[in-house]
Amino acid sequence: MENNLSYTDAFKELQIIVSEIESGDIAVDELTKKISRASDLLKVCKAKLSDSEREVEKLLARLVPEVS
Repeated sequence: MENNLSYTDAFKELQIIVSEIESGDIAVDELTKKISRASDLLKVCKAKLSDSEREVEKLLARLVPEVS
């Protein structure tokens, strides 16, 4: 998995792959490679979103005082 990709870059590449697959103009031999790459990109996006969610939760926890 390429964690050096930004969420935006991974998502853009994923959109391109989806468009190529939906167009039906992709060779069967290339289809497997594209689906594998899409799977990797989805993992990157999910990891980035999870990291962001954790950071937001930490920030919110600092802003909201604990109720005793």
